Amino acid sequence: MKDTTIILGVIGSDCHSVGNSILDAFLTERGFRVVNLGVMVSQEEFITAAIEHDAAAILVSSLYGHAELDCVGFRERCVERGLEQILLYIGGNLVVGKPSREAIEQTFVKLGFDRIFLAGDDLETAAKRLQADIERQKQSLTSTETQISNCGIVK
Repeated sequence: MKDTTIILGVIGSDCHSVGNSILDAFLTERGFRVVNLGVMVSQEEFITAAIEHDAAAILVSSLYGHAELDCVGFRERCVERGLEQILLYIGGNLVVGKPSREAIEQTFVKLGFDRIFLAGDDLETAAKRLQADIERQKQSLTSTETQISNCGIVK
């Protein structure tokens, strides 16, 4: 996975940095190349970094409970900038109050996120899912490229 770059950061006005540092170290140990943008990162900063580093995924962290507000339009902005295939993960204490896990997941799936993790979820499971999703993404892109290159060939 050393050739696989992921972008990591804490979105919006959230300044919680400890979990972000833990994620950086954990994912680096598992072989990912992590570009850690730190805290108080805008959608635009995430997207620009993903483009500059040819990232396979953007991992958004939020602990202050306002992730929904911070993430409105994120997927659309990725598409506008040519990142249709980018994996979007989000994790942390994403909402204020005690809605069900299902309700939280539905909210963030509607916002275009591929995976949603809540505070306390197992990091090893998250890393394995990320690796599997990236492998699926690579296979899908390879398959699409093969189909495109085979178009118009007369045998």
